[in-house]
Amino acid sequence: MKKHVILVLAFVLLTACASPVPTEEAAAVLPEATTTPVVVVQTVLVESTQAPTEVPPTEVPPTSAPVVVTVVVEATQPPAAQPPAATAETSGGLVTADNVLGAGWFVNMTRTGNNLSLRCQLYKEITFSVTPTTSDIRFVDFYYRIQDRSTGAIFDWQNAGRMIADANGNFVIVFSGEDVNANFRKPNAWLDYQIIGSSSSGVMGRSERIIQQVNYSNDCP
Repeated sequence: MKKHVILVLAFVLLTACASPVPTEEAAAVLPEATTTPVVVVQTVLVESTQAPTEVPPTEVPPTSAPVVVTVVVEATQPPAAQPPAATAETSGGLVTADNVLGAGWFVNMTRTGNNLSLRCQLYKEITFSVTPTTSDIRFVDFYYRIQDRSTGAIFDWQNAGRMIADANGNFVIVFSGEDVNANFRKPNAWLDYQIIGSSSSGVMGRSERIIQQVNYSNDCP
């Protein structure tokens, strides 16, 4: 009996040590499908069959000429008043003032020179003559003033007296250097003058002030 047990145990051990024979072949494991796309880059060389078109050069615009801007600035103050236009000499040495200076009341305003002196015999006196534009003017007075060139001082107007009427309807006065008021005799000055016409009723009209046209001096200029 003991012998039989030993045999059975031996048989069992031999059976257990033998390699088992697989009864079914295992299924092959397939890789899972992927959703990432595969990009294939292929370089293709294409041989040029036509010469490239030449690109014309870009035209450079001409340079604009500089613009010169002239700025005109107006004077903030009016220019100083200028004396009336120079008078013209007529035959016989007479100097004739522009009729505009007669202000519509006088024409043919003449004088025998532009220089008057206190002591210089050559310029001792000047004869002034005017013609009224209306016969209503019966009296004509000669007014003058002195402007000192050295200091710029201008003295008051003075009445030199009545001008004398002649046969031609003119009024005349001979004015000498000594007729200037002794307080206003300056060695380097202007003698300005104005003509005033009157009727028996009073003043009718005045000429413009004729300024800086007659030189006055104590001695020969």
